[in-house]
Amino acid sequence: MKFVLIAIGLLMIAATVLPLLRKDAWWIRVFDFPRLQIAIITAVVIAAYLPFRGESGIASNAFLASLLLCLFYQSYMMYPYTLLSPKQVQQSVNPRKESSLSLLAVNVLMDNHNAARLKQIIGEADPDFIVAAETDQWWQGQLKEFERTHPYTVQQPQDNAYGMILYSRLELLNPQVKFLVQDDIPSIHTRIRLPSGTEVELRCLHPRPPVPAEHGRSTERDAELLIVGKEVKKKITDPVIVLGDLNDVAWSRTNNLFQDISGLLDPRIGRGFYHTFHAKYPFIRFPLDHFFHSNHFRLVDLRRLAYFGSDHYPVYIKLSYEPDAENQQEELQADHSERQEAEEKIDEAR
Repeated sequence: MKFVLIAIGLLMIAATVLPLLRKDAWWIRVFDFPRLQIAIITAVVIAAYLPFRGESGIASNAFLASLLLCLFYQSYMMYPYTLLSPKQVQQSVNPRKESSLSLLAVNVLMDNHNAARLKQIIGEADPDFIVAAETDQWWQGQLKEFERTHPYTVQQPQDNAYGMILYSRLELLNPQVKFLVQDDIPSIHTRIRLPSGTEVELRCLHPRPPVPAEHGRSTERDAELLIVGKEVKKKITDPVIVLGDLNDVAWSRTNNLFQDISGLLDPRIGRGFYHTFHAKYPFIRFPLDHFFHSNHFRLVDLRRLAYFGSDHYPVYIKLSYEPDAENQQEELQADHSERQEAEEKIDEAR
């Protein structure tokens, strides 16, 4: 048993250290995802190893110290997404209907055909915007009824699990489908006009994940997010929302780099993990579906919705545009090394 614990502990140490290399190979980047699982297993190994330790020696002490450092580091990386952390986005106290908007984002899982349950969930949430990823022509037909209540649409169904459809109750201005990095991976770019007249920029993304069946590295995924982050920071002065299944976790290096490059805020910070994948396996869950927004907004509501057969849960968010929030919520800033890292990733992907 002692040797089994040592073997598992060494694996947890390797899983913690490898992502620090900042290499884009999938077998390194995959360890960004299970920080919670690594922390739990590491804590169990520490507790179980102590009775077998016997007389302390240099090797035994080094092993335990390494495990404790791994547990501390994984906890440190997850800390912002716990209730112990200060909130990055303030709670709205008195949101006005004409300056608020609600969005529901969902990865339907192209092979999942439980459309009836998803439509029920959408009807109960009643969002202003519905963004559905992995939509093919079958899903396009199933969701067509929302065109009656959400007449402004952008539809890009595809049979490669990267189709995307947007339904909006509010007016869309100059909506476009773009292929930022890979010619089979679309993203939706549009402006929104709120009832108050305020215009908001919306970006909907679903980049390819770094897994062997899809792609051998994370470079293209990272570059798509960083291209949008640069655009948001340099070209857009209006309020901004970026959302989607980013195939990356909230506590990854790329996620932090995107926030610093774009200046956008994450409403999950200080509120919880909001795990959305994998919906069918409780122990293998990560926060893959994201909402980021500029500091013009305060949060009204954020929640994970019910299971409907996909490997992702739907996520609902309601934001309130409040001009004074800009002065009370600090915009994030990238330093020179982060800007250089972003440029290098984008250049390599292109």
